[in-house]
Amino acid sequence: MRYLPLFCLFLILQSCAAPADEAKQALDLSFDLGQVVAKADAQYTKTLETLGDTSRIPRNARPDGTWNLVKKGSWVSGFYPGVLWHLYALTGDEKWKTAGEAELLKLDSVQFFGYDHDIGFRIFNSFGSALRFTKDSAAYKQVILDAAETLEGRFRPVTGVIRSWDWHDQWQYPVIIDNMMNLELLFWAAAETGDKEMYNVAIAHAEQTMKHHFREDFSTYHVLDYDTLSGAVREKVTFQGYADQSMWARGQTWAIYGFTLTARETGREDFLNQARAAADIFLKRLPEDGVPYWDFDAPNIPDAPKDASAAAIAASALLELSQLVPSEAESSRYQTAATDLLNALATPEYLAELPQQGILLHSTGHLPGNSEIDEHIIYADYYFLEALLRLRELQNQ
Repeated sequence: MRYLPLFCLFLILQSCAAPADEAKQALDLSFDLGQVVAKADAQYTKTLETLGDTSRIPRNARPDGTWNLVKKGSWVSGFYPGVLWHLYALTGDEKWKTAGEAELLKLDSVQFFGYDHDIGFRIFNSFGSALRFTKDSAAYKQVILDAAETLEGRFRPVTGVIRSWDWHDQWQYPVIIDNMMNLELLFWAAAETGDKEMYNVAIAHAEQTMKHHFREDFSTYHVLDYDTLSGAVREKVTFQGYADQSMWARGQTWAIYGFTLTARETGREDFLNQARAAADIFLKRLPEDGVPYWDFDAPNIPDAPKDASAAAIAASALLELSQLVPSEAESSRYQTAATDLLNALATPEYLAELPQQGILLHSTGHLPGNSEIDEHIIYADYYFLEALLRLRELQNQ
């Protein structure tokens, strides 16, 4: 979430100041950034007009283009406020700040919801975005710190990881690859407070995930179940992917993003190498049009649904990864990969038009659960806008 951390400034200066011809190639866009931002502004202006006075929050689009709304306890409740704050950062229009502030009121007490790991998504993507773009510590800092304490409470030393879910009877201590995304909340809180234990929890979770959650080719398992007594891994399975041994697209992008942010926050080479390896297998297996199918091993490819959200998450992560790698050539390679993903998404096939009220079409949430298949989903827009912000920062360097 913090795009250019101070601790790696020397890396940025040394390895990311590519020659002009390399930088131009890496940022070679087939779309006009300003026009895509204007489209996003128009789409979400329609959302503001139609959402009305409700305590619920947009999640995914119905067939008629209107939003399916969820309660504040949903794992996605932080993404819509985050979208509004990203639009504020991209446009400077005060209406998005006003709308973002109003949405945060809907998340009252969510920082104390300790029933799963997703508190990072709920709070850091919403209040964290507000703090980043307004610098208003008095309004937002304590909420984020409270959320970090809640998340830390889900860690158990015997397993060395933060428990993801409490609602699956078939597992003792399930941990999903998605959980890497929530470490950013802990890293931020540790830096703000000097809480070394919170930092150590984040490190332990990343280390255990790096040790157990990857196959030999650096594709990821979705769910690991740990034994609550011994701490050993009981099984490696999937919940949202096609099969236990398949590469679920969005899960792989959670790994790329999660280990990139962990490398950024720690400066550790092993975490950076893990992010690179996870990214490389993802990029190697992309289909010709550049947008992944929901699972790289789905049996009905090329007729399987796509997942634009995975492409958006990967694009955002790769732009940041390009700032951390140690060579100009590798930096350029990851920037090019990210812009290729964004070029694919910024086309009529994937950009929504009214009456659709979001930005990206063709995401897949939970195909095995017959939920959100080939739809517009809020978190796709969140990471797409984040990627556009990162792209603009690179263009302005």
